[in-house]
Amino acid sequence: MPAPIHSAPGNPLASPVWAPDRLHRYAKSGPRYTSYPTALSFDAAFTADEFSAALQRSNEAQRPLSLYVHVPFCRKVCFYCACNKIATKNTALAAPYLARLDTEMALTAQHLDTRRPVEQLHWGGGTPTFLTLDQMSELVDKLDAHFGLSDAPERDYAIEIDPREADVLTLRHLQSLGFNRLSLGVQDLDPRVQKAINRPQPRALTETLMDEAHRLGFRSLNLDLIYGLPRQTPDSFAQTLRQVIELNPARLSVFNYAHLPQRFPPQRRILDAELPSHNEKLAMLRITIELLTTAGYVHIGMDHFARPDDSLAIAQRHGTLQRNFQGYSSHAQCDLIGLGVSAISRLNDSYAQNKSTLEHYEAAIDQGQLATQRGIRLCRDDLLRREAIERLMCDMRLDLSALSERWQVDAQDYFQSALNALEQAQHDGLIDIRGSLLEVTPVGRLLIRHLAMAFDARLLSQTDNHYSNIV
Repeated sequence: MPAPIHSAPGNPLASPVWAPDRLHRYAKSGPRYTSYPTALSFDAAFTADEFSAALQRSNEAQRPLSLYVHVPFCRKVCFYCACNKIATKNTALAAPYLARLDTEMALTAQHLDTRRPVEQLHWGGGTPTFLTLDQMSELVDKLDAHFGLSDAPERDYAIEIDPREADVLTLRHLQSLGFNRLSLGVQDLDPRVQKAINRPQPRALTETLMDEAHRLGFRSLNLDLIYGLPRQTPDSFAQTLRQVIELNPARLSVFNYAHLPQRFPPQRRILDAELPSHNEKLAMLRITIELLTTAGYVHIGMDHFARPDDSLAIAQRHGTLQRNFQGYSSHAQCDLIGLGVSAISRLNDSYAQNKSTLEHYEAAIDQGQLATQRGIRLCRDDLLRREAIERLMCDMRLDLSALSERWQVDAQDYFQSALNALEQAQHDGLIDIRGSLLEVTPVGRLLIRHLAMAFDARLLSQTDNHYSNIV
C-alpha cells in the first residue's frame, strides 16, 4: 500500500476511522438502494395488469415524468460489464427493436395523462450511441409523439456515450435532439488495464469529445471510472485520476468493480490473479477521495462526486436530491417510466421491471401487451422506510421528527431497531445521532450503504451474493 496520505481538513481521510482494521468491519455486501424495496423483492405476481393500474393511479398526483430508454446493443463486450447487453456490429438489428419500443410507448401512454411534463430523459445501455444518427432522430420523434418532450432550460436530458462510438458530429446531433447532459464511459486511462478489460480507449478520444461538448454548451458532463479492475494499482489509478481532473468534468462516478463471474459470463475472461487485493482497492478509494476533494469536488455520497456549481451538488444542498436506477438524480418527485428490455419503472407506490431477455420482451410486445416481468406494490411500511433510506442517502442526514410529522408516527420508536443497529457505526464515527437527528460524517458518506441497511426490513430474507461489496 502507498504511504499514508496527508489530508485536508474535512476530508474523510483525516479521520482515524479510516484505519483499515476498522473499515474491514464494513467490507461486506449490500444494496446500492437505487430503489427500496430493492429489485430482489420484486415478484412475478406483479403483472402487466398491475403495472397498468399503477400507471393510472400515478395520474392522480400529476407528478412530472422521467423516461428511461434501454438500448441493449454494443459493438464489443467489455469484460467487466454487468449490464443487460447484446454484442453485435450490425446496426440494422436495432430497427426492429426501435419499432417495438414505439409499440411499448403506445401501450404505456394509453394509461398516462401525457400532458404531464417530461422533465427528465435518460438513454442507457448497452451503448445508446450504437444507434445511427437517423435512428436516434427516429427514437426522439417517437418519444415526443407519445409523451411530449420538453425544451425547458431546466430539463435534464442525458445519454450514456462510449467515446469509441461517437465523434463531434454525434455530439452536435445529440444537441439538436434536445440532450443537454452527457455521461462518458472511461473506466481507466491506463493502456494495460484497458487491454485486460477489452476496452482500448486512448485519452485523446475522451478529451476531443469533452472539448466539443464544452464548446457546444452541454450543461453537464459526467465521467465514469471503475476501481478494482485487473492490473490496476493505487499508483496507476492515481495517474488516471490526475488526468481526469485535468479534463474538468462536472461530475464523476467512481465505482467499485464487483467481480461476479458466476453471474456475468464476460467477467470470466478476467484473471483473478490480476485483480488488486482488498487493501489495494481500499488505497485506491483513499486516493480518489484525496485527489477529488483537493481538486474541489463535492463528495455527494458513495461513488458520486460533483463540482459545487453542478445541479447534483445544488440539489443536495437544497434537499431535493433523489435516488433512482441511474444513481443520484437532481430531479425529485418524478414518476419514472422505463422503456425497453429489462427497464424498470418507479411510480409513487409501485415498481415494475420489463422482461430481461430480448426474446421474451419482443414476444410480449408483439402480443400487444406491456412487457412487465415482475414488480411490487409498496405497503405503508415500505413507503416509510423508502423515504428514510432515500433521505439518508441523498441528504446525508435524517430528521426523524420530520418523518414523524409527515407520517403521523413516532419515528424514533418506529425505527428503534435501526437506531440500535447503528450504535457500532456511531462508535466508529460514521454517523452522529443527536436526539431525532442523524448526521452522516464525511467518512460515513463512503459507507452510506451500510448505514441505510439498518432501515431495510427485507434484507434478512435476501442473500449477499446478489450485491457488490460496500468497500
